Amino acid sequence: TLQFFADRVEGNLLAAHQEIQKLGLLFPAGELSFDQVESAVLNVARYTPFKLAEAVLAGQLLRVQRMLDGLQAEGEAPVLVHWALAEDIRTLHRVRLSLDAGRPLPVALRESRVWGVKERLMERILPLLSSATLGKWLDDAHTVDGIVKGLKAEGWPADPWLALQQMAMRVTRACVVR
Repeated sequence: TLQFFADRVEGNLLAAHQEIQKLGLLFPAGELSFDQVESAVLNVARYTPFKLAEAVLAGQLLRVQRMLDGLQAEGEAPVLVHWALAEDIRTLHRVRLSLDAGRPLPVALRESRVWGVKERLMERILPLLSSATLGKWLDDAHTVDGIVKGLKAEGWPADPWLALQQMAMRVTRACVVR
């Protein structure tokens, strides 16, 4: 029940507080059943393509899938979701090339204007990624760009959301720290 609740409010503490207050008004004091919570709690998680990109870099497979489903259900434009994911792939590739040229990681990240959460995520995963892998991901991003704009690509799903899922999951799996 707690996991269900956490999934519904994902990171939105104000919404979580409001949902708990609503449960207090709807039901008498005491332990609540899963059915009671499920019937009363709204899905108040609001996903953004940029939070999705962070989850991908963090290697959070289940969260990425949930966010993709949520973005699709909310009517988010696949082009924007693709842009957020592709931008991180381009940045990773640019930083990797800079590292391969002998630049220190902090300098390479700063030159690519990476800071905050993304800086920490990229610091963690860049040692795991080769230029060849990132080049392949750039090719994938180019292919998916065409798909979300209506083109077909051999070996890829025609549905933009399925193509985004395939690309996002490929990157996410590589970002899981073992």
